[in-house]
Amino acid sequence: MHRKAINHLRRADPKLAAVIDTVGPCRYEARAEGTHLGALVRAIVYQQLSGKAAATIHSRLRALFGDRDPTAAELLAAPEETLRGVGLSRQKLSYLRDLAARVEQGQLPVDSLHELDDDALTEALVEVKGIGRWTAQMFLMFRLGRPDILPDLDLGIQKGLQRAYGLRTKPTPKEVLRHGEKWAPYRTIASWYLWRLLDTGEVERVGDGAGRRSTKKRDPRSAKKRDPRSAKKRDPRSAKKRDPRSAKKRDPRSAKPSPRA
Repeated sequence: MHRKAINHLRRADPKLAAVIDTVGPCRYEARAEGTHLGALVRAIVYQQLSGKAAATIHSRLRALFGDRDPTAAELLAAPEETLRGVGLSRQKLSYLRDLAARVEQGQLPVDSLHELDDDALTEALVEVKGIGRWTAQMFLMFRLGRPDILPDLDLGIQKGLQRAYGLRTKPTPKEVLRHGEKWAPYRTIASWYLWRLLDTGEVERVGDGAGRRSTKKRDPRSAKKRDPRSAKKRDPRSAKKRDPRSAKKRDPRSAKPSPRA
């Protein structure tokens, strides 16, 4: 399915080729079900939460609307206490309200977002309260399936790149973009592999230098034990005694007078 992209990435970057060998077949795919608005609602709900907690809240939210994505009008009409009751924070609720209001007022053409290019779509989405460049990139990658997105601000991407290249420090967003230039026009697939690399824990095969972790366990039976019988004991008889007659006596006449102040 992604053979053309993977062949390009292998040729362009030997380090990434090693990552591909470690991770295995690419299983990246965009989520086609639901609506664009529903995907944005999901993205906001999932912000800064563990996957399990976010999934629970999102499932409860959909249950309010018959287990489907709500429309903008339905989000605006739902009582605050009802939406808060599913586990939404006040802040995220304000984000959802702002998103719904912009859609209802025609400020955000949500149903035709797929017609915009990457930059225009990102520019439109970041106008919504609570949606930044990272959320816009996730929408481009996992909703629209855009092939050349590199989330330079993503911590997982930064850590994956650090591990793949054996870097001593986590790369900056600017360094992520510089490394990713060679991956174009398939940076989405490269990003997917960097994320999956963090799941494998196999560092030795893909990086050298800092961050290398060995998978070998030390066998406690192989530790050499010291034989107490081999320790050399000191023979008290071998200690040399000092002959008091051999001590040199100091001649008081040889002492130099100290300088006077």
